[in-house]
Amino acid sequence: MNNNLKNTSVKGFWWKRFFYNVTGADYDYEVGPNWFASVMGTGIIANAAASLPLFSDHLSEFALVVWCLASSMLIGLVLATTFFLFRKKNAWARHFRDPMMAQFYGAPPMAALTVAGGALLVGHNLVGRDLALEIAWSLWLIGTITGFCSAVIIPYRLFTVFSVRPDSAFGGWLMPVVPPMVSATIGAMLVPYTPMGVPRQTLFYLCFSQFGLSLLAALIIISMIWSRLAHHGTSGTSRVPTLWIVLGPLGQSMTAAGILGTVAKGAVPAELASGFELFAVFYSVPIFGFVILWTCFAILLTVRASQRNMKFALTYWAFTFPVGTCVTGTAQLAHHTGLPLFAWASVSFYIGLLAAWGVAAFGTTRGMITGHLFQPPAATTSPIISVKESDKM
Repeated sequence: MNNNLKNTSVKGFWWKRFFYNVTGADYDYEVGPNWFASVMGTGIIANAAASLPLFSDHLSEFALVVWCLASSMLIGLVLATTFFLFRKKNAWARHFRDPMMAQFYGAPPMAALTVAGGALLVGHNLVGRDLALEIAWSLWLIGTITGFCSAVIIPYRLFTVFSVRPDSAFGGWLMPVVPPMVSATIGAMLVPYTPMGVPRQTLFYLCFSQFGLSLLAALIIISMIWSRLAHHGTSGTSRVPTLWIVLGPLGQSMTAAGILGTVAKGAVPAELASGFELFAVFYSVPIFGFVILWTCFAILLTVRASQRNMKFALTYWAFTFPVGTCVTGTAQLAHHTGLPLFAWASVSFYIGLLAAWGVAAFGTTRGMITGHLFQPPAATTSPIISVKESDKM
């Protein structure tokens, strides 16, 4: 084990080092908003398992255990972050000023929303339907409000404050604008539990407007990422996994469109409801094609970076949640079309999700044991630069 990665300020077992760190040890530890991506990546396993068009009945107990794990992680991270911010009051401002870290303020809202969705899908088997609904409504409101704030404030700072290079666009820029899409999905799941009439219609259209808010912003950013890759290449660093985040708004939009199409019948007039149901298919099938294309790109670029000794970082959690949204998105397509193609595509993405979670969880556990994931990022004036390689053919 690399001794440079060890936390030598507190001796003993790793759990003692972690305990002393988060409860007041002198060691300078760091808990940023990017940690909440682990909750997203864990919670989506439960949500995706419950959504699978095949085998979901056999995974119900597994999904419940994973949801409990994600819920515990969310509570633990909220407490750890609160501790950290009280101990180091300037940390909030420092994260907020960092052009890279600030993008990940979209992760806490999405973590809350992911757990909210799990409460509806699997949590009711443990806590009962009424409590599950209360948890879902509470977390949805928190996630929706904070997610909208991240979608406004972080891009605004990108426009007015952050200094960016022509090759600065990366997958992390999507993090602040995706929460409204997740909110649209979970909100759509809550539509049937909303009183009939104006309240239900209002929630339905609010969710669909969040769908548009997030989708259009995401498409702009995705085009910028494509442009950066075409003009400047990739960095080959631990920033490469963030390319997988592109799948997030795509898969999540398929999921949102599918669920909105399903619940439209009880929320809007019949002639409109049929249109929303048709839209779920008309929109999602072309998006599915681009999802396959980008998945191929992401795999090739990740393999290329790993061959160049890409180091582990919390960005590895970008392998999980975006792939999970592709599971739920293709599951919705299978539901609306009845085609085995989409059902098995959903299962294939789920297998990939489990493998990706294993890689991210192993690296994170190792980083916690050594302590290096709790260290503040080293101060540097050198930006991450994207480069291309010469054609050897």
